[in-house]
Amino acid sequence: MNMIQILLVEDNPADIYLAKEALKESDFPVELHVVEDGVKATNYLLKRAPYESATTPHVILLDLKLPIKDGLEVLEEIRQYPALKRVPVVVLTSSEHEKDISRTFLLDATCYITKPIEPEQLLSTIKLVNGLPQLSQTL
Repeated sequence: MNMIQILLVEDNPADIYLAKEALKESDFPVELHVVEDGVKATNYLLKRAPYESATTPHVILLDLKLPIKDGLEVLEEIRQYPALKRVPVVVLTSSEHEKDISRTFLLDATCYITKPIEPEQLLSTIKLVNGLPQLSQTL
């Protein structure tokens, strides 16, 4: 199985740590890349400096509440590019506002999960959006 490239766009160190720990428990090979704000996220995804050699991720884990440029702005911008339109975007956020939920789906997010998220839920979501076999305990 090839290494699954994941981009985590998150500014909260505790949430970054939890995602890293959850991915250590995965039964599939993962390479995690982390950026802490929306500008870095779009630069990474569009391979702008200093990310010219960045790999296009198989999955984007996107927080909505980000510094400089929020997650909705990131989602809106990247969905304009055909190569990025196909990349699954899993929105991981503390927001339960109907407006945020509706907007993410209008911008073609793959799914919307409110924090806190259990490690098993994160792993099964990544597998689901990548078309990998699901973990038996989540069925």
